[in-house]
Amino acid sequence: MPILDRFRLDDQVVVVTGASSGLGVAFAQAFAEAGADVVLGARRVDRLPETGRLVEQAGRRYAHLQTDVTVPEQCEALVAKAVETFGRVDVLVNNAGLGWAKPASRETPEEFLRVVDVNLNGAYWMAQAFGRAARDGGSIINISSVLGLHPGMLPQAAYAASKAGLIGLTRDLAAQWTGRKGIRVNALAPGYFPTEMTDEMDPGEAEMVKAMTPAGRLGDPMELASVAVFLASAAASYVTGITVPVDGGMTMP
Repeated sequence: MPILDRFRLDDQVVVVTGASSGLGVAFAQAFAEAGADVVLGARRVDRLPETGRLVEQAGRRYAHLQTDVTVPEQCEALVAKAVETFGRVDVLVNNAGLGWAKPASRETPEEFLRVVDVNLNGAYWMAQAFGRAARDGGSIINISSVLGLHPGMLPQAAYAASKAGLIGLTRDLAAQWTGRKGIRVNALAPGYFPTEMTDEMDPGEAEMVKAMTPAGRLGDPMELASVAVFLASAAASYVTGITVPVDGGMTMP
């Protein structure tokens, strides 16, 4: 296979959770531009057709379904939507996430459990549904965070714990499924990108983030999405069980 063709995902079917805004939109667009049809899931279903239009502008098809990843039955339904609509499922991008900054002494049990339920449990339910449905191998990409690898400047215990747990889940699923099912499982650890979470930072916090980042800026969502396309593609066919920081150098030793 010519080298550039290894990065193509022509006629593959990709499921993206959290596809109603932010990084989820970038993932959907990037996978469509790489040749894939895309199935979009999110709680805010009214926003999904807008993401779908970006998929169609890239010349690919899309389907969507309202999905709360904390409900295993809805995770199963989203994967089933992919199979029913396009006949197969090849890639899962576990992007749905939730987080806030709150001192550990003030975070309630309900708040902590809510973050873990979305970020970690939800990724597991989606991976289970994908693992049952993927017939020809495939790829799972879990969206962790640099905060799962490195302390942040804000108090985010629940978020950091859930994202670190997602890295552990990535390794275990890769060990279980790569050889037996042909499903590679990897994670991305994004640094700071423009999202609804970073939109809540005040100007001083934004400047601190830039100062902590060797690249001196926030990332562009397509800089993250392009690495996800690589991990899903044949170019990464011997890559599994790893976490790739995409953070402008923030976590370098």
